[in-house]
Amino acid sequence: MKSNFLLEMQTRGYLNQCTDLDKLGEICKKTSISGYIGFDCTASSLHVGSLLQIMILKLMQKHGHRPIILLGGGTTLIGDPSGKDTTRKILDEDKIKENIKSIKKVFNKVLDTTNKKTAPVYVNNAEWLSKLNYIQFLRDIGSNFTINKMLTFDSVKLRLDREQSLSYMEFNYMILQAYDFYQLYKNNNCVLQVGGSDQWGNIVSGVDLIRRKLRKEAFGLTSPLITLASGTKMGKTEKGAIWLNKDLLSSYDYWQFWRNTDDRDVKRFLNFFTEINTEDVSTICKKEKNINNLKILLANEATKILHGEAASKKAEQTAKDTFEKGGLGADLPEIKINYKKIEKGINILDLIVENKILHSKGEARRAIANKGFKIDGVVLEDEKKILQVKDFKKNFLKLSYGKKNHYLVKII
Repeated sequence: MKSNFLLEMQTRGYLNQCTDLDKLGEICKKTSISGYIGFDCTASSLHVGSLLQIMILKLMQKHGHRPIILLGGGTTLIGDPSGKDTTRKILDEDKIKENIKSIKKVFNKVLDTTNKKTAPVYVNNAEWLSKLNYIQFLRDIGSNFTINKMLTFDSVKLRLDREQSLSYMEFNYMILQAYDFYQLYKNNNCVLQVGGSDQWGNIVSGVDLIRRKLRKEAFGLTSPLITLASGTKMGKTEKGAIWLNKDLLSSYDYWQFWRNTDDRDVKRFLNFFTEINTEDVSTICKKEKNINNLKILLANEATKILHGEAASKKAEQTAKDTFEKGGLGADLPEIKINYKKIEKGINILDLIVENKILHSKGEARRAIANKGFKIDGVVLEDEKKILQVKDFKKNFLKLSYGKKNHYLVKII
């Protein structure tokens, strides 16, 4: 491998396919390049399923290349059909703008914004997609695509094979994504697009469009889609998505997510989601016989990248206080209750469901019957329990569900 950037991509397990790996390696070795990854803005935060792509942007910076972050203000209005069984919910422009503003916070935390040569560039494809003339676009861009080839791409083929409907709007998505790459090549000298392996067809379409329209060479590269050893999708848990924005998921809960990693995934995730040198990862994993210590290392390093070192250490200490010492823990997720409300008394089932600890009262009743809940370390036996002021010590109590889910219930 001629390029240190691509070599580390490969050794960390980030590299799946590339349109011309040798040629791209030669260019990356000689000069700094700009490469982009696109993110649709369907929610106010990305979740951990997008983290591998963000780590690739971070790796680009490490090796002197400039990442371009395309926030899909235009394409989010359509919805990417890749990997989807049904049409995405269509958002209005104001909501998409709010989401873009919120999503940027994560990139500004994780990426280096101080180095002028490698500082991330943000672009919104609504800038050009919202101005398109449909007839002119069909003549200039649409004429470069064939239905025959578009039907072979996984994002379309898999949907049709399952006999699930695919709207004409979604069918156009790959053309719009190819046009994004074309625009970024022209205006930002962007020679590389990176995406998950399910984006391969869309990425190759962009490479082909640049070659046809501009007579220039661009490159596409994909990373593998991550599936857990358990077979479940990365970032999906019983409680929902693992969000990257702190206002949707506390640093403690984020730390706990990594701490609860399946034993079989730990080494792989140390390479994927930390900045520990890959050789050091191998050495550490060989020397350390206690898998729980490796999980704590993973949780600390992954949390440090997103939330900072102080938050990472605080989360680790909270876990020790909570699990080893049986204390409250200073950084537990908080449930705040108004004093007037607690004066009247709150049914424990209402508290559990309203704060999304479990989805329904029936589920909560079953958990209580199976001795799954504790209050301040004491098993909750009564599903009709009414929490009152007297249950709180200095306006706090700890509510625990299972061995790993703990909440600080606080009177305000």
